Amino acid sequence: MPPIEAPDALSMTPEEFRRLGHRVVDWIADYRAGVASRPIQSRTQPGDLLAALPASAPERPEGFDAVLRDLDALLLPATSHWQHPRFFAYFPSNGDLASVLGDFLSTGLGALGLSWQTAPALTELEQRATEWLAQLCGLSPAWRGVLQDTASTCSFLAMVCARERATGHNAARAGMQHGDAPLVVYTSAEAHSSIEKAALLAGFGRAHFRKIAVDAARALDAAALAAAMRADADAGLRPCAVVATTGTTATTATDPIAACAVAAAAHGAWLHVDAAMAGSAMLLPECRPLWDGVERADSIVVNPHKWLGAAFDCSVFWVRDDELLVRALSTNPSYLRTEADGRVRNYRDWSIALGRRFRALKLWSLLRTHGADRLRARLRRDLANARWLADQAAAAPPWRVLAPTPLQTVVLRHEPPGLAGDDLDRHTLGWLARVHATGEAWLTPTQLDGRWAVRISIGALATERDDVAALWQLLQDAVA
Repeated sequence: MPPIEAPDALSMTPEEFRRLGHRVVDWIADYRAGVASRPIQSRTQPGDLLAALPASAPERPEGFDAVLRDLDALLLPATSHWQHPRFFAYFPSNGDLASVLGDFLSTGLGALGLSWQTAPALTELEQRATEWLAQLCGLSPAWRGVLQDTASTCSFLAMVCARERATGHNAARAGMQHGDAPLVVYTSAEAHSSIEKAALLAGFGRAHFRKIAVDAARALDAAALAAAMRADADAGLRPCAVVATTGTTATTATDPIAACAVAAAAHGAWLHVDAAMAGSAMLLPECRPLWDGVERADSIVVNPHKWLGAAFDCSVFWVRDDELLVRALSTNPSYLRTEADGRVRNYRDWSIALGRRFRALKLWSLLRTHGADRLRARLRRDLANARWLADQAAAAPPWRVLAPTPLQTVVLRHEPPGLAGDDLDRHTLGWLARVHATGEAWLTPTQLDGRWAVRISIGALATERDDVAALWQLLQDAVA
């Protein structure tokens, strides 16, 4: 039998971490400083990275240097750069470096929030951080907040709360086969796809999910909503939940929350407000009319990890009736009971997951480092840049702005005379492909009324007017 070798240290030592941590921070700083020089979209092909990665894990230690080598040689070429100043696709997903440091601290602490007792700081900082954000958004003290991973989870929790309130918690006891009349969920035809997924996962069924028509501004038609709810009630169904969107994905349209609240109240239905991206704008008093009536809602979701600048993932779910939320989600095994129960929040009863990360540190770090004034200044910069671009396009036919621009997203199309239908679609997708081929900007297509358009989402941390002006020139060159 060969002699047994004395093992090296079985984990990274604090001194190794100190040395390597400096290199990691330097790497991130260099990456952010130089990201504008990189092509925004990765040029890698499907399977390229998989083919380059070893098929099996190493048996012997390779050291963290191997990780850094792979980062530069393999992973970075396969990365698309959401922090690029000319990233105009999807939505802003800003990892402000102050929030990155907060996330780093969270991971370094390694606290696990099973209960208040297992992580008092995690619990109470989360409570205060969500209170701060509610205040900054102009919400009343009636709201109680919890951090989740994404808006998809928050919307699912809203659907569970709506279901449990409507059934007197009978669905939790007997399941959706409790024998009562089916429950129905209503939202805009332009709502995010996660709303339908949330309703399906909560057991409502696609047959009881209603997509309500939108008006000329692409916002939910409140009269059509009220009519649909009346028709379902007359047919023996039970209107259960309404989801109103502040800032739809395609055009950032804003549903009339006050009118939705009236329609929901007529049937005792839950009102959930999806303000995942646009909720950050509510730091600006001038934007709050966009969610007029929000105080009549039952739940709200805002994603600070989008436009506000918190590192992903960081989504705030606010409810009015936190006792209902806890009753719907609570489990209380003996091994988690403590003397503090009843006097504290146990956030495991506010979420799907039992364990939770110290997410509040990245939101707290963002707010403490920059303060509300600096965050507001950046949001106003992005709003001004979007208005500037919309004005340029509106003044340069055959460019056409296809929807109002209440926030930071501009939706447009180039419509040469005599071009329509499928030919216009091919033209739109063609010039978009030419823009992407340059590697100088990233936009996303969307369909409005069955025809392709291009949406430009402005709000990356580093995006300035020069970047938007360069984009406008790029668009004109692409159709020349």
